[in-house]
Amino acid sequence: MPLLWSCHRFEELGADGVYDMLALRAKVFILEQGPYLDPDGADRQAWHLLGRDAGSAALLAYLRVLDAGVKFADVSIGRVVVDARLRGRGVGHQLVREGLALCERQWPGQPITISAQSHLQDFYRRHGFQTVSAEYVDDGIPHVDMRRSG
Repeated sequence: MPLLWSCHRFEELGADGVYDMLALRAKVFILEQGPYLDPDGADRQAWHLLGRDAGSAALLAYLRVLDAGVKFADVSIGRVVVDARLRGRGVGHQLVREGLALCERQWPGQPITISAQSHLQDFYRRHGFQTVSAEYVDDGIPHVDMRRSG
């Protein structure tokens, strides 16, 4: 299924874009993974990468890129989410590649740090990230910090 990619700062998303982003994140991060406060105040300081179905325009993949200094000293990718119907079809890897390309356009050669769910370390290693912290629990889920050199 081909996705159409677009990237916007928060203020450019519009009401429908914000709604779609929060609805997809809620389906995965709140309904699938357990309750926690997803809107964390960082969305306003981020680029939002949206992957929409080419036919229906439904939002099926999303991530955000936080400006340096918001979560980590480096630029940070987070809230990586793919609709359950598309998992296992390579869309997650496509999403991360699009996110990395965004980072390279905006901050060429700069390192990127992420807070990854521990069970996804191999997934992120395929994109050049290396584990740089001990495991810790965030919102009830084991995580590690990972960094990709610029």
